Amino acid sequence: MRNLCSVFCALLAAGLLACTALASPTAPSGDGRAIARLDLPAGPAPTSGAATGGSVQFIGTATVLLRYGGLTILTDPNFLHKGEHVHLGYGLHSQRLTNPAIEFDQLPPIDMVILSHLHEDHFDKLVQQKLKRDTPIVTTPEASARLAQLGFTRTIALSRWAALDVVKGGDRLRMAAMPGRHGGLVSARLLPPVMGSMLEFSSGSSASGSSSGAPAYRLYISGDTLIYDDIAEIGQRYPDIDLALLHLGGTRILGVVKVTMDGSDGVRMMQLVAPRRAIPIHYNDYDVFKSPLSDFQREVAKAGLSDKVTYLKHGDTYRFGAPP
Repeated sequence: MRNLCSVFCALLAAGLLACTALASPTAPSGDGRAIARLDLPAGPAPTSGAATGGSVQFIGTATVLLRYGGLTILTDPNFLHKGEHVHLGYGLHSQRLTNPAIEFDQLPPIDMVILSHLHEDHFDKLVQQKLKRDTPIVTTPEASARLAQLGFTRTIALSRWAALDVVKGGDRLRMAAMPGRHGGLVSARLLPPVMGSMLEFSSGSSASGSSSGAPAYRLYISGDTLIYDDIAEIGQRYPDIDLALLHLGGTRILGVVKVTMDGSDGVRMMQLVAPRRAIPIHYNDYDVFKSPLSDFQREVAKAGLSDKVTYLKHGDTYRFGAPP
């Protein structure tokens, strides 16, 4: 462990030297105007339950199963079991402390995967082996290139603020890549680039879902990020967020360098993006997570936001409003 600490500290020092000329994080690389399109086969009509709205099933860590109408989306797939390990780079590993709520082989047919970044606790070796190679995967440009090397044939790279229109029968989703930074200004340069996601669901012939241009439901996924200046712009660009899925855990590399939000950061994120409701995820599944859910619960109560938070156990499902 001492050698690993020395190596990581040396890398941090090298990153610091490389960053000394930077006064602020890199500017957004996309302006949100160039919109790609993904057309999916319509498939059978959704079941009556699916047709009445959407749902979020918490599988574990940052893995959730999202449904809206006929769309089924998997985020940051991680299906390892308790006691198994993931590689985090630089010779560092982390042990899983929980089991996923369902097995990978029990998943329904998946229309697309949203991958915030390419770390094994978000896209493990089992998923790399078993996920169909032609599954659409929306992710960062860096992760997209690496996934293509692994043989995945339908990767879609989104730079910050850039958007993708997904069409399946009468269901529409506009997804845009949000700012995210996996750690502080220095440590983030040693970790994979990360993105948050804004999902705007609608049904009908137009992508907006209504004559006013507002989506039927707006859902934000933070990704593995800390709070920094660019996060405030999310709420400015996207008011009226219905639901936010917050990656918490207070992940610390070598127990020292914080690279994901802890409890107080989660509350600050809620205050910045102002969702009507928030659900914490990514908080107790690996031994590098150092901030338990109780930290967030305490800070939420202190901030008077308890009525805006829903807590899901692994396997629980949150259901949201019906499409118009």
